Amino acid sequence: MPELRWNPILKRWNIISDARQDRPVLPEDSCPLCPEVLEVPREDYYIVSFENRFPSLERDPETPNVEGDSFYKVRKNRGVCEVLLYSSDHDASPADLNQERFEDLIKVWRDRFEELSGEDFIDYVYIFENRGREIGVSLDHPHGQIYAFPFIPPLARRSIESAKSHHEKYDECIFCRVLGKERELEERVIWEDDYFAAFVPFYARFPYEVHLYPKRHFPTIKALEDRELSSLASGIKTVLSKYGNIFPIDDFPYIMSFHQAPVDDGDYSYYHFHLEFYSLQRGEDKIKYRAGVETGMNAFISSLSPEKMAKDLKETRPK
Repeated sequence: MPELRWNPILKRWNIISDARQDRPVLPEDSCPLCPEVLEVPREDYYIVSFENRFPSLERDPETPNVEGDSFYKVRKNRGVCEVLLYSSDHDASPADLNQERFEDLIKVWRDRFEELSGEDFIDYVYIFENRGREIGVSLDHPHGQIYAFPFIPPLARRSIESAKSHHEKYDECIFCRVLGKERELEERVIWEDDYFAAFVPFYARFPYEVHLYPKRHFPTIKALEDRELSSLASGIKTVLSKYGNIFPIDDFPYIMSFHQAPVDDGDYSYYHFHLEFYSLQRGEDKIKYRAGVETGMNAFISSLSPEKMAKDLKETRPK
């Protein structure tokens, strides 16, 4: 039975979703995201969004069959999980999408954020993409996902609390401070234009981790202006294109993660919308696994310096 269970030690909700075990297994040569196979009954399509058939969070969930109490709390897993298809072309790489399609994709992200944030049971809207088998992806078709949570996820909450504390103490945005510092030092900046900048952070945890920040301060994608939208599309394309060329491998694995303010009606004007990209690919034939130290202690060990990663990405030509 899908439900939320409270961890009283770490003060966080865990999603229990046994329904995902029931996802159908299609023949290897059949993709459910291709036209006329399963999800999209059309001969062709441009960009499509739809609710996941086997969601971790449900709009109308059943009552959990596990009884909770004041210590072991249990809640319905009410939320929304959506899938966003970037193209009908199964073999297309997100990095190869043209500028116009990327701009349209960002408009869809923005529209879905606005609609989902209007649901009174949603506290946080998370846009992301998993790419590559090393990440755990089972479908190669170019697509992303959106999770609309009934709570603020732990990492987002920690980031928000840090931003709030810094703002209260120094009367400035901590993300603006980071961006200013990276642009001042220049060494780790791999791309920028008038509206956005991409850099390997001083404190990078993952191989070839890149953060993409708007130069103007705003808390969510809803406030993205049209001139910034085009810049954001260029920035994402540049990062993904560099990823695609940094090693002679078929498909560079990565996670693209949108970080923005919650939608629970609180005041988060101090927060700064941005994207983060992570990979596990630390070399042509080397994978960084999240093992005992990272998983057990949430302490990250990097075998590559941020400066080395930034240098490699700077020297890599986009596709």
